[in-house]
Amino acid sequence: MMSAERGASSNTLAAYRRDLEACIGYLDKHGVKVEAAVSEDIRRYLASFDATVAASTAARRLSAIRQFYRFLHVDGIRGDDPTVVLDSPRQRRPLPKVLSEEDVSRLLAAARAEKGANGRRLIAMLELLYATGLRVSELVSLPLSTCARDREFLVVRGKGDKERLVPLNEPACEAVDEYRTVRRTHVPGGGESRWLFPSRGAEGHITRQRFAQMLKMLAIAANIDPRLVSPHVLRHAFASHLLANGADLRSVQKMLGHVDISTTQIYTHVLDARLHALVDRAHPLALAAHGTYTGTAR
Repeated sequence: MMSAERGASSNTLAAYRRDLEACIGYLDKHGVKVEAAVSEDIRRYLASFDATVAASTAARRLSAIRQFYRFLHVDGIRGDDPTVVLDSPRQRRPLPKVLSEEDVSRLLAAARAEKGANGRRLIAMLELLYATGLRVSELVSLPLSTCARDREFLVVRGKGDKERLVPLNEPACEAVDEYRTVRRTHVPGGGESRWLFPSRGAEGHITRQRFAQMLKMLAIAANIDPRLVSPHVLRHAFASHLLANGADLRSVQKMLGHVDISTTQIYTHVLDARLHALVDRAHPLALAAHGTYTGTAR
């Protein structure tokens, strides 16, 4: 159902499978069949998590269990849904980790210092990621045809198999053009590949894990704490820097591919800072306090 009806990605399906297998393993140990579990059985499973399990992880596991039992109920396999009465663990939504514009400039400079085909691939991936805010899974699986069709926009197939258009800037285009001159060195056997970033791995393209490793090594070269750098942090940087420089939340939502704008609202801390600066710069009373107001406040 998750695959055929909702178009869930392979990563989402794998995560749901792990969460459900963990729950089934617990219930089996206590002599309970998963299809016959009641609310109290699932509540005991959730209570079994130790202190090392974050509230966000517990909430994600419960979400997978909820969808599973909702499916059983809707399909008539069960007459009820035992998760309806369960409360989600309370969690505070943390602010996203964000690199400063200076930090990103240092990463780009360090990438440009890399030589050869690997260096050109790295700068192309980094420029694309920071220019578009792609999810790392979207970046590594870009087809070769994507950048060739239109110089102004990137066509991205994201979550739920939905396509979206993302503006593409000139530095990213130039980086991809330079990389394409050496791209064949990464194709197994020098043959053909449908991927923009081919690899010798089983997936045929560079993996998320490998690109994350490359970013960590790049952070060290740029004298930035590697714990602060990841593909998703660069996605956050893309959104935060756009908002800080005047973009509106709805446009950023579309570029990130968020279905619900509430997901994009984690970046409102950037808007708050910008609004404070605007008031401090433009409000008559603030100007008077700075000794720069020449008009009459009413």
